[in-house]
Amino acid sequence: MVQTAVQVFWNAMEGLLSLARPLGLLLGVGLLALLLLGLLDRERFRAGLGWLGARLPGLGRWALPALAVGAGMGGLGVVRQATDLRLATQQSARYANAADADGGQTVQAAPRASFLEETTYTRSFLLPRSVYTQINVDGEWERLLPYLGGGGPGPSVKDLSEGFIQQQNGLVYTREVTLLTDKPVNLDTSTVQTDLRFVDPAGGRGSYYNALFRADYAFTNPNPDARTMRFAFPLPNGSGTLSDFRLTVNGKEFRAADLVDGSIWEGEVAGRAAVKVNVTYRNQGARSWSYQLGGRREAIQKFDLTVRADRPAKFQRYSLFPTSRSGGGLAPGSLSGEQTLRWSLSDVITAQDVSVVFTGGSLRETLAKIGAVRPLAILAAALLALAWAWTRRLPLAPLPLAGGLLGLALGLALGGVLGFYLPVWAAETLGVIAGVALGVYALGTRFTAPLLLAAALPLVFLSGGHASLLLVLLATGTLVLLAARRVRVGAARAG
Repeated sequence: MVQTAVQVFWNAMEGLLSLARPLGLLLGVGLLALLLLGLLDRERFRAGLGWLGARLPGLGRWALPALAVGAGMGGLGVVRQATDLRLATQQSARYANAADADGGQTVQAAPRASFLEETTYTRSFLLPRSVYTQINVDGEWERLLPYLGGGGPGPSVKDLSEGFIQQQNGLVYTREVTLLTDKPVNLDTSTVQTDLRFVDPAGGRGSYYNALFRADYAFTNPNPDARTMRFAFPLPNGSGTLSDFRLTVNGKEFRAADLVDGSIWEGEVAGRAAVKVNVTYRNQGARSWSYQLGGRREAIQKFDLTVRADRPAKFQRYSLFPTSRSGGGLAPGSLSGEQTLRWSLSDVITAQDVSVVFTGGSLRETLAKIGAVRPLAILAAALLALAWAWTRRLPLAPLPLAGGLLGLALGLALGGVLGFYLPVWAAETLGVIAGVALGVYALGTRFTAPLLLAAALPLVFLSGGHASLLLVLLATGTLVLLAARRVRVGAARAG
C-alpha cells in the first residue's frame, strides 16, 4: 500500500510540474500587461498597487483554505488510485493470504421424478439356407450371433434373449429386448426456500453470499400397481463446495454412491402412493442465484419459491418475475436491501426460469465510486462551512477552516486505508467519524452539521441502488437547513 501510494504521489507531482510551464507563461503575460499599464497610466497604476497592497494580507490568509482544499483533494485522489491498483493486483494475483469466496453465480436446476416401465421389443428375420450354407456353420448357429446382433446389455436393458429356429425354407433368427424406460411424472408440489446473506470481507476481496437452500418435493405413482420410481436431484452449478447436504425420502436419509448425474433415489412405490422428498444444503455464491424450472415446457401443479436476501435485487430479462415481494423500495429495511421475494405458481406451463441478480456485487466498483466522491466532499465541506457561517453570522477565520478541511480529508483517507483491514462499511464509517471529529476540533462544535453533511456524501454509495435517492435527500435537507435559518434571521429583522 505504501509503495503504491508513493508511486501515485510522484505521478501526481509530475502532472503538477507539467502545468508549471503554462502557468509561468500566463504569469509572464500578466506581468507584461502590468508594465504596459504602468507606462501608459502611472497614476492609475499606483492607485491599483496601493489598493492591492492594503488587501493582500487578508486575501493571502484566505489562500490557506484554498490550499487545504487542494491538498485534501489531491491526497484523497492518491488514496483512490492506490486502492484501485491494490484491488487490481489482488484480483490478478495467483496467491492470497485469505480465503476467497468458494462459489460464483449459483444455478440450481429443478429435480425430475419418473417411474420405470418395461417395454419389450421383438424382431425376427429369415436367413435363407443358401446363405448359411455358404458360411458353412454346420449347425453351430451361435457363430452367426456377432454378425446379427446390435449391442449387448446396457443400463436401460433389463433382459435380452435371441436364438435360431430351423425351418424348411431357411433359418429364422429372433431377438427379444426388454428395456427399462423413464416415464416422467409431474411434481405435485415444490416448496423451495433459500436465504442469501451477503458478506463484504476485509482486504478488498469481492463480496459473496452464504446460502441456505431448503426444498420439499412431493410426487405420486400414477399407476394402480406398484412401480419402481426415480427422483433425480441435480447438484447446483457454480456453487463451489456444498456443506450439510441431506436428501431425505419419506423421512429416511438417502446417500447416493455416484453423484455424477446428481443425487438419484430409486425405490419401489405402491400404486397411487405419494413420495415426499426434503433437500437441504449450504454453499457460497456471488452476484446471482437462479432456479431452472426446465429446458422444456414444464407443467407445474403447485410451485412456491421464496428468496430472502439482504441486498437489493434485480431480475434477468425474460425470466419469471416474483408474484409478491416485501421490503425493497421505500419499505422498512430497504436501505440495507433486506427483502423477501416469492414466486407462487399453480397449474402453469412454462419454460421460463427464475434468475435473481444482486446489485452492489462489485466491491471494486463501489470503492471507485466512493473514491471519486471523497474529493468532492472536501470541496462541499468548504462551501457548506462558508454558507453556514454566513446564514448564522458566525465568525469563521481562515486558519481554523483550513485545519478543519485538512482534518476531514485525513479522516476520509483513513477510511480508505482501513478498507484493507475491515469490512468496507465499517472502514468508511470509522473514517467519517474520525474526519468529523478532527474537523470539529479545529472549527468548533457549531460547525458539526456542515461537516457531517459533507462527510456523508461517500457513505450514500454503500446503500446499493439507493445512492441517487439519498443524494437528492441530502441536498434537499442541506438547502432546507440553510434557507430556514436565513428566513428566521430575516423575520427577526422585520419584527
